[in-house]
Amino acid sequence: MNASEIRQKFLKFFEERGHVIISSSFLVPEGDNTTLFTGSGMQPLIKYLLGESHPAGRRLVNSQKSFRAEDIDEVGDNRHTTFFEMLGNWSLGEYFKEEQLPWFFEFLTDIVGLDPQKLYVTVFAGDKENNIPRDDESVAIWQRLFKEKGIEAKAVELMNEERGNELGLQGGRIFYYGDKNWWSRAGAPAKMPAREPGGPDSEVFYEFLGVEHNTKFGAHCHPNCDCGRFVEIGNSVFMEYKKLENGTFEKLEQKNVDFGGGLERITAASNDSSNIFTIDLLAPLVERIRSGATDSNERSERIIADHVRASVFLIGDGVAPSNKDRGYMLRRLIRRAVTHGHYLVGLPTGFLSVLIDAVISSYKDAYPDLKRDREMIREVFEKEQAAFERTYANGIKEFEKLLVKGDVISGADAFILLASHGFPLELTEELAARAGKTVDRGAFAKEVKLHQEISRAGSEAKFGGHGLYLRTGEVTIRDESEVEKVTRLHTATHLMHAALRAVLGPEVRQDGSDITVERTRFDFRFPRKISPEELAKIEEWVNGAIQRDLTVKWEETEYEEALKEGALGFFREKYPPRVKVYTVFNPKTGEVFSKEFCGGPHVEHTGTIGRFHITKEESSSAGVRRIRAQIE
Repeated sequence: MNASEIRQKFLKFFEERGHVIISSSFLVPEGDNTTLFTGSGMQPLIKYLLGESHPAGRRLVNSQKSFRAEDIDEVGDNRHTTFFEMLGNWSLGEYFKEEQLPWFFEFLTDIVGLDPQKLYVTVFAGDKENNIPRDDESVAIWQRLFKEKGIEAKAVELMNEERGNELGLQGGRIFYYGDKNWWSRAGAPAKMPAREPGGPDSEVFYEFLGVEHNTKFGAHCHPNCDCGRFVEIGNSVFMEYKKLENGTFEKLEQKNVDFGGGLERITAASNDSSNIFTIDLLAPLVERIRSGATDSNERSERIIADHVRASVFLIGDGVAPSNKDRGYMLRRLIRRAVTHGHYLVGLPTGFLSVLIDAVISSYKDAYPDLKRDREMIREVFEKEQAAFERTYANGIKEFEKLLVKGDVISGADAFILLASHGFPLELTEELAARAGKTVDRGAFAKEVKLHQEISRAGSEAKFGGHGLYLRTGEVTIRDESEVEKVTRLHTATHLMHAALRAVLGPEVRQDGSDITVERTRFDFRFPRKISPEELAKIEEWVNGAIQRDLTVKWEETEYEEALKEGALGFFREKYPPRVKVYTVFNPKTGEVFSKEFCGGPHVEHTGTIGRFHITKEESSSAGVRRIRAQIE
């Protein structure tokens, strides 16, 4: 079966059993600030699982759009995706295990047509510390269901993955695990906060007999092994507990069933293909990528297909690329797709637009809003792609220079790629791995941590060392892309300082600056208001320097020697004997546009900054003016 058929048959199956079909919620959670994205079918229903009445009744079914950012690093194998659809059915205090397990088994074997010999089941082994019993009731139900198909289902206690790898299947078909078979939004019972609901679950796995066990995952295979032989296709959560303030558990007033089954994985099982990218929702994307590529790279093809599909749905649900939270994740997806498309498989510029059409074509019936919003989605894609490609070309050149330095790219060099060219660490690592190199991840983390600490510093400028040494006020740099934005604004601030002196005269003297991820604020000594005409000239001067794609370099020298060479600095008492001096210059003519004491870092070429725009000019205090500006 294809995915559309399975989606419709699932909805119809439960509708015939008294369930009301409800619409998928948006990927951006409504009224839930505990998470950035909707990652499961139960998430939009949590208040109803806790007892509130649902307007559609007590039996519900749907196919929920879902996105899990934590899976991004796993994408590229044969079964992980960031975006997926979760088939779900719920009982809000009506039926329980005795109805749910037989229904799901019937759907898999009689409706989808899966071979029951290839189905394996896991159940909760109990938690003695929290006085939660093991789920023998589900075991008895499963044994009866398998017996009806002529299969003796032996129950084996594994408890955890380590024991599973050590002992293997042992002839079993039903397996007891501990925390693996407990479901709550927070995970295991011990990790749950007060008032959080949860309960034991029973997962169903499909065995792909064509996949041989890989011993790098352990000596023996078992359902929760990561080798890919067994893939989870559905999980029935029996939500009957709530954690109290004192850490103990009590039963909920109503016993709920929360089922979630991966549409893509069930479709793959229906086709007996362990590669989820061969199903009808993803295969057309992979085929288009492969047909337009100059190099073959299966992992890259899967990453591009997944990331484009996920991005289409995120944009369709109102997410826009940015440097924060949901927008940052969307930006990361698009940039990874561009990177793998251009650099690793050689797709031409504009390939993303073709893939957007392929995604929308696959989903236009189930999600007609995508077709309606096609041009908006395309516009967001193309704008973000173009912005990244402006910095990408220079970034690749700088990356290639690093390859001749040795087998390990230093944390400092990786950070410069991020700050100057917007290359997240994972991108540098992927490119490095392709060249047989590695990246010092630990040193990179220290660089980022240093910048985070400095971003929380006080109002005075900091000097010496390697960091964002202009104050970033109350802003905490929470992700890598924010470092990039602050770095570009930092260099733009130096250019603005030079422009002020060029337009207003050398009497301009810096009196302080404050850079956040959103804007730069620059205070300078000057006796009068700046006219609109002068502000326009300052803007023009800065943007002219940006458009010339000037080179930015630094050197460390003695403080007095730097002064003699014309470097600007207005906080004499704070400078150490040896200082860093950043110079912005034209390498062809030698013309210097800016030369200042600074700790850095800066972009390596001004062309990566973006368009500079002054948003406000005002008085800060007697004899001091203040300019606020942004980059686009």
